[in-house]
Amino acid sequence: MNLNFFDQFLSPQMLGVPLILLAMIIPPMLIFTTTNRLIPNRLITLQSWVVFMFTKQLMLPLNKPGHKWAAVLLSLMLFLLSLNMLGLLPYTFTPTTQLSMNMGLAVPLWLATVLVGLRNQPTISLGHLLPEGTPTPLVPILIIIETISLFIRPLALGVRLTANLTAGHLLIQLISTATFVLLPIMTTTATLTLIVLLLLTGLEIAVAMIQAYVFTLLLSLYLQENV
Repeated sequence: MNLNFFDQFLSPQMLGVPLILLAMIIPPMLIFTTTNRLIPNRLITLQSWVVFMFTKQLMLPLNKPGHKWAAVLLSLMLFLLSLNMLGLLPYTFTPTTQLSMNMGLAVPLWLATVLVGLRNQPTISLGHLLPEGTPTPLVPILIIIETISLFIRPLALGVRLTANLTAGHLLIQLISTATFVLLPIMTTTATLTLIVLLLLTGLEIAVAMIQAYVFTLLLSLYLQENV
């Protein structure tokens, strides 16, 4: 039987139910819990502190009108972080390795930031297409270049997230397969490969968190230009 390393990016099913539904429903159930106590436990306190610090850091470059986006950006960050982390567990599926889903998140949010800028300050938003002090012969070329770079932004958001997670998952599967194959015949080499696999897993946990933060941070920077 031939081994296809890209089979891990297909949505598995259990009893005919795609596991992608569970992967998208369980994170909100883990994060948003109801209780009568003001501070339930130390874990929730730590989670609240992390959320507060992230929101504070994210809102620093934005002015007052941009602060109304705090809930949207925070929800997006927690959503991506949960999906990325749950996707590292065995027998799970990572929806954020699918370009279609990432583009479905990137395009509407990017378009919303552009429309906000065109509605609130159309002159300044359109002025970003032409840097100040541009020589007259270069004006048409620069407008075309800036327009193309503007429309590439959502594509870059989606592809960056997809490529980083896909590459990490492929490396983990390649090294784990090598460890499994080498274990009966070359125990020492298999042990070293296992150590590399553990280090790579730790790196992938960091990448999962960083990519969720970078996705949200870039959206906030796009929003900063338009509010």
